[in-house]
Amino acid sequence: MSADLQPLGRALILFGIILAVFGLLLLAGPKIPWLGRLPGDLIIQRERFSFYLPLASSLLASLILSLVLWLIGRFRH
Repeated sequence: MSADLQPLGRALILFGIILAVFGLLLLAGPKIPWLGRLPGDLIIQRERFSFYLPLASSLLASLILSLVLWLIGRFRH
């Protein structure tokens, strides 16, 4: 394989690992009772309308993903 394609290969492997982890989280999501029900997740229910904004869950997911990507970048060099 050409040396020019090595970065692309590494990026594809990393992307595949991230997709696999995301898939596992989606499968395990219903088994984690507190996910989506954190303090700060907004739920508004009316008679014919419901609105759900997972603000705290999104911030937690962003923090974890940022930490993982930072660690990958730190150990890569």
